[in-house]
Amino acid sequence: MTNAAAPAFRFRVFIFVFLYLIGFLAPWEFRGGHQSTLWLAASTLLARGGWISLAAATVAVTLVSLACLVLGTILRVWGTAYLGSGVMRSAAMQGEAFVAAGPYRYVRNPLYLGSWLLALGVSVLMPPSGAAFFLVAMSVFLLLLIRAEERFLSAKQGEVYQQYCRSVPRLFPRLWTQTAGSHAAPPAARPRWVQAVLAETYPVAITLCFAVLAWRYNARILVQCVLICYGVSLVVRALTSEGLTGGD
Repeated sequence: MTNAAAPAFRFRVFIFVFLYLIGFLAPWEFRGGHQSTLWLAASTLLARGGWISLAAATVAVTLVSLACLVLGTILRVWGTAYLGSGVMRSAAMQGEAFVAAGPYRYVRNPLYLGSWLLALGVSVLMPPSGAAFFLVAMSVFLLLLIRAEERFLSAKQGEVYQQYCRSVPRLFPRLWTQTAGSHAAPPAARPRWVQAVLAETYPVAITLCFAVLAWRYNARILVQCVLICYGVSLVVRALTSEGLTGGD
């Protein structure tokens, strides 16, 4: 792992939170009044062509955002169930073994792909320029983490991991990939769904909130949900960290 990648990986959660904050605040366009959202801007742009009404365009954008959240949450929970919540939360890269079961049969980085889909879904609540900055910055940072992890695993696992990389795509799932079994340590070889759901409280909670409340088309309420869900996830993490670490 390079000198630059090590602290980036160690403090990745703080960097994610910082990018979210900048995206929501978009301080460069603050005018002291109500800010527009990507939700409204994208809906208006779709309706401007005259093919669909603004109401229909708003529903379409909402459905796309919800789909991103659902897919992102599925990937995060599924990946964490097989990887193990302890490994997922670790401040250091783990190179003793790697997982090739569950979603890792079809894509090498399901957790990062899930994070990007979640970011895309939540970005509709941000000001347009904030969302643009956020998505670009998030994409660059995720790619940095992916390349660092893959170099680390390649150095640790050698030809076995390199063969896995040749068989399984990095970010675009290939459903017909033939990769059998798991190269992970035994405790992570079978999925642990309860631990995974607890470890992924934030995406699960925000997806449920969006599915229930998005139809009120009130971005402020959903932004409050983002804050509340993240706070709840921190509490759950604090309450379960000891047990999860011991189990994984």
